[in-house]
Amino acid sequence: MDQKNPIGGVIHVYQKYDPLQFPSPTALPPDLISPAMEHALMYGQGRALTEEELARAIRLDPSQIAGLGPSIESLRAILEERKRKILSRFETDSVEKKARKAFHKTSRNANPPDRLRVPYRQAIEERQIYDLERIYYRVGNDQDPFARQLVHVIERLADQVQIESLISKYTFTGNESMTVPQAIEIKKEIEEIDELLRQLAEAEKNARIAIIDMEALSKYVPEGDLNQMEELRKQVEQLMRDIADQQGLSSDGKGGFELTPQAMRIFQGRLLEKIFSHLQPSRSGRHTGRIVGDGAVELPSTKGYEFGDSLANMDVTQSVINAMLKRPNERPTRLRSDDIEVHRTRNSPKCATVVIMDMSGSMRHDGQYINVKRMALALQGLITREYPGDFLRFIEMYTFAKLRPAGEIINLMPKRVTIHDPWVRLRADMSRDEISENQIHPHFTNIQHALQLARQNLATVDTPNRQIVLITDGLPTAHFEGSQLYMLYPPDPRTESATLREGLLCQRDGIVINMFLLPSWSQTEDDIRFSYRLAESTRGRVFFTAGRDLDRFVVWDYVQRKRDIIS
Repeated sequence: MDQKNPIGGVIHVYQKYDPLQFPSPTALPPDLISPAMEHALMYGQGRALTEEELARAIRLDPSQIAGLGPSIESLRAILEERKRKILSRFETDSVEKKARKAFHKTSRNANPPDRLRVPYRQAIEERQIYDLERIYYRVGNDQDPFARQLVHVIERLADQVQIESLISKYTFTGNESMTVPQAIEIKKEIEEIDELLRQLAEAEKNARIAIIDMEALSKYVPEGDLNQMEELRKQVEQLMRDIADQQGLSSDGKGGFELTPQAMRIFQGRLLEKIFSHLQPSRSGRHTGRIVGDGAVELPSTKGYEFGDSLANMDVTQSVINAMLKRPNERPTRLRSDDIEVHRTRNSPKCATVVIMDMSGSMRHDGQYINVKRMALALQGLITREYPGDFLRFIEMYTFAKLRPAGEIINLMPKRVTIHDPWVRLRADMSRDEISENQIHPHFTNIQHALQLARQNLATVDTPNRQIVLITDGLPTAHFEGSQLYMLYPPDPRTESATLREGLLCQRDGIVINMFLLPSWSQTEDDIRFSYRLAESTRGRVFFTAGRDLDRFVVWDYVQRKRDIIS
C-alpha cells in the first residue's frame, strides 16, 4: 500500500477487523424473514422462533465476517492434526480380539433357565442386542442371577459392536495397543472431532458461527483462540438480532422472535419474486393485454384529443407546449382542439376470488398444509400489490367452513384426527341448542359447506369475473342437509351428490371452480374421478399438483385468468 496515500477512516483499534474485506454498507442483509416465516407456517405463531433455530436457518454471507476472530482454517488444522496423531499412534487388531474374547467368555458363563436356553443361544450366535434385551424382560425379575449375568453379556456385546464400528470407520496405522474402554473413549473423541470439523466447514461456508459447539471445541484449541471465537459468535448473534429488528422480527422478551406485519409484507414480496422468476423471460409485465380506451387508470403515453375523450385525462403541460410551438408569437397563448393531448387509459376489470383451504386431518401428511398456507399468502400479496381493487376472501375447510382474515392464515393448522375407526357413520343436528361445534369431530372434509359459504360471499360482488380456488387432497367426507351435519367415512355417494349439487349452484351463478388436487397417501382413483366430475359438471378446471409448487400453480392460474379476461 502506498504510505503517502493512506486509506482514510481506518481506526486502528479495530484489530480483529480487516477493513479492506469488510462488506459494503450497501450490501443486502441476510434473509431472516424466510426462515422465520417457514417456521411459522409449520408451527403457527403460537411457537416463537428461538435464537438457535434462527441461527440454524439463516444463510449469512461469509464476507460479512471476513477478518473477524481467529481463522477457521487454523482451527480446522488443529483438529485435523489431533485426529492424525491418534490414528498414527494406535493399532486395532489386539483390541478387536480383546472385545471378542470378553463377549464370548461372559456369554459362556451365563446360565439361562431351560425355558430361555434356546432363544439365548440363538441371540448369542446372531449377536443381537435387541433379542438379548427381550430375553431380559422375559426373566421378569431384576434380582434373578441370570438377569444380572445377561446385563454383563449385553454390555460386552455393545463394546464389541462399538469396536467394530471404530475399525470400519477409521484406519489406524500405529503400533500401540488399546484396552476396550480406551478404544471406546478414542472413538468418542474422533467422532467429536469429525463433528467439529463439519461445524467449522459449515461456518466457513455460511458464516453460521452459532452452530459450533464451543464446549467441545475448548478441549482441542488454545484458550486464546477459543475466547476470540466466542467473541465472534456473540458479534454474529448481535448482528442477527439487529437485522431481525430491521426486517420485522420482534423479540418476545423470552429469547424468541415473533413476526410483525412488516415481516409478512417482506415475505410476500420475496415469495412473489420467486414465483414470477419462473415465468417466461420474454414477458413485458405481469398483467399484459390491457384494454386501452376510456377507462379509470391513466397510462404514461398520450394521444391527440378526439371527440368524446374526457378532458379529465388531459396532459395540461404537453397541451400548452403544443400550442406555444405551433404559435410562438401568440400572446396570450390559447389552446385549440388540435393542441390538446390526453392520457391514454386502460380498464382493469375486477375479479372476485374465494380461496378454500383444506385443513382437515389428512392435510398433515407430508406437510401439505404448509404449501396451502404459502399459496394463500402469495395470492394475497399478489392481489394487494398488483390488483388492489379485487375481491379476495379465504375459507378454512374442515368438518365446517369458516371465513378467515388474511392475518390468521399463518396460524391455521390441520385438525387433529379424533376417530380412528375404519367405518364412521355420524349425524348431528346443528340446530339443537345443546350441540356445539366444539363437540363435533373436526377432521372431516366438508367441501359442500365450503362451496356454499364461498357462493354466498361472491353473490354480493358486482363483477362477472368470479371464481373459487378449492385446494384439497380428495373426496369430501362431510356435508349438510339443512341443519343436519353428516360425517361419513369412507366417502359416501350421498356426500358426493350434495357436494356436486352445491357446485351446480355455483355454476348457475356464473362462478368458476378451480380445483387443485394435492397428492395424498390415501388418494385413490375415486378421488381423481370426483375431481373430474366436479370440474365437468360446473364447467370448471382441475389441476393436479406436486404440493411444493402449489403457490406457483395457483398464482400462475390467477394471472392467466386476468389476462384472458382483459385481453
